Amino acid sequence: MTTMNKSDPNKQGWEQSDFPIVCETCLGENPYMRMTRQGYGRECKICTRPFTIFRWQPGKNMRYKKTEICQSCAKLKNACQTCMLDLEFGLPVQVRDRILNVSEDVPQSDVNREYFMQNAEKRLENGESYHDYSRADSAARETLKRMARKQPYYARNRAQLCSFFAKGECTRGDTCPYRHEMPKTEDEELAKQNFKDRYYGNNDPVANRMLNRLGEKNATSSLQPPADPTVTTLFLVGVTPDISQADLRQHFYVFGEIDSVVLSHAKKCAFVNFSFGRLTIKDALLKVAWGRPRKQGPQSELKQSGGGKDNQGSPVAQMPLPPGAANAKASYTSQDPTLLGSSRS
Repeated sequence: MTTMNKSDPNKQGWEQSDFPIVCETCLGENPYMRMTRQGYGRECKICTRPFTIFRWQPGKNMRYKKTEICQSCAKLKNACQTCMLDLEFGLPVQVRDRILNVSEDVPQSDVNREYFMQNAEKRLENGESYHDYSRADSAARETLKRMARKQPYYARNRAQLCSFFAKGECTRGDTCPYRHEMPKTEDEELAKQNFKDRYYGNNDPVANRMLNRLGEKNATSSLQPPADPTVTTLFLVGVTPDISQADLRQHFYVFGEIDSVVLSHAKKCAFVNFSFGRLTIKDALLKVAWGRPRKQGPQSELKQSGGGKDNQGSPVAQMPLPPGAANAKASYTSQDPTLLGSSRS
């Protein structure tokens, strides 16, 4: 049973809201749908506190959907109240937290969960986000963007399959609210989904499948140098008609000297032939890797401006003088119009 709010014994920590926090897919494509609201209609699947229930039909021949968790739990995970997927990328919470390297231990016992939710709600009321996902690694966010769907997947809102139709015993015909389709053979793990595993990101079968697929894709798509040093050709797939040989040369010339570029728009592919297969400058084999720039501060700005004792490494000190300006003094503008550098002749 849900306990009272410990900060105020006369106040119940129950939720009252006017509109749900749901993703675009769960909301549906019908802009004129009708939504019902019921205050304290059911307890949250996560924190077991009563909250406002919303129920609606996303579209024609779609199944009715309702909110499953309260808004406080949804805000903590930045997830939808219905499908409990991430609101920004539409991915399972386990996939998002694994790629962004975010770990959070939400207590699951009654007393600790109530105390945790009270502190979290205070931070949310003050406008503080529990997790700032915008400060995550840019490479990780790009990975999530590639995995996310570009458009809402409304097929997820379809009605469930009719079990009587699969047995050949359904007598409703077109009036049956369920789909008259034969079930497809899928993994048994996908049929064993529950709300808490999806919310906490523990052993979510959908997330595990996506992570395994991502690992296999990274393992196969990583471009490793060939063992044969004579291989100096890159094979490109997906070349569109608006890409020319000049575009390919302009993009790849920075990686080495190019012998030739073979382009086939009919097969949407191209071959870029390099002169050498390694990055070599003055007979020295170089290694290319990603690096972070040095943070700019007062000391670094002072060194770059030449304020230090040693000014040999400064780019200003090594900059050559213009032609004809050797041993010449620099002229500056003056307030006197008769002197050199003024705007009046």
